[in-house]
Amino acid sequence: MKIAVTYENGNVFPHFGHTEQFKIYEAADGKVTDLRVIDTTGSGHGALAGLLSGLKVDMLICGGIGAGAQNALKEAGIRLYGGVSGSADDAVNALLAGTLAYDPNVHCNHHNHEHHGEGHHCGEDKHGCSGNGGSCHK
Repeated sequence: MKIAVTYENGNVFPHFGHTEQFKIYEAADGKVTDLRVIDTTGSGHGALAGLLSGLKVDMLICGGIGAGAQNALKEAGIRLYGGVSGSADDAVNALLAGTLAYDPNVHCNHHNHEHHGEGHHCGEDKHGCSGNGGSCHK
């Protein structure tokens, strides 16, 4: 499995479309087996999804991400874990352990409304997300 993280100075970079680097982790049996940092060479939103697809990435951990990029990742078959901050390595280890705290709001930006300070829980159908394990997209 390959996991990409938007990356800057050891941390998850806060905006997918502006990231200048990805840290790519290869994992097997719940452990990181290889990692490397790659430059995006100034690619924009759509090109970044293509770059990740070309690298055969299975999952992406990032901070914020727009609806267009979400759709491009979905079409490429890349599972999205958005709204993450802090150490990139810690985020990947948490994902592998099944304990990654991510923000499902990031997955639901296509609803084009604000939550007015209310928490979002994907099990609540009022946002059009049927409960499917915390992710709004299967």
